[in-house]
Amino acid sequence: MALKPTIFKFRISLSDINRDYYDSLALTVAQHPSENTSRMLVRVLSYCLNASPELMFTKGLSTVDEPDLWQKTLDDKINTWIEVGEPDSERVKKATRIADKVIIYSFNRKSDIWWQQNQTKLDFSKVSVYQFTSDDIQQLSTNISRTMELSVMISGSSLFISTPEGEHEIEVVTLKGK
Repeated sequence: MALKPTIFKFRISLSDINRDYYDSLALTVAQHPSENTSRMLVRVLSYCLNASPELMFTKGLSTVDEPDLWQKTLDDKINTWIEVGEPDSERVKKATRIADKVIIYSFNRKSDIWWQQNQTKLDFSKVSVYQFTSDDIQQLSTNISRTMELSVMISGSSLFISTPEGEHEIEVVTLKGK
């Protein structure tokens, strides 16, 4: 019998000062049985950093031909392909052929090593790579419950997140891109 995903429901008050984007989001996120809470949380934060009416979560880990998030046009062309973690360079290369823009959000303790090994392989003009500090993500993930309200403010290279259990600042380091 296959394991079922765990469902999380987030109500997020989003203020993105960088893009002048403000929204109230109601996100239902399925955490794959093989996915840890930190990875699921980075998917949610990646959504906040790129929020738009067209941005969608995909089947993610369940489907190898899809990213974690994407933004499509009305004619089903992929505008933005967003990967979470440390994807294989061949997967990223394939994504650059079918999407206008590819974004990677790295967050694991091994992401520095991954970046050193793949930096030259990911030298495509369409690819942007960002890194969350692993310890910050771990700390925030301990405060996540299956149903919760969050306030997320994005300013500069930081996310300021307010949860019922406390406040967190998470820095996003640009490894390649804007």
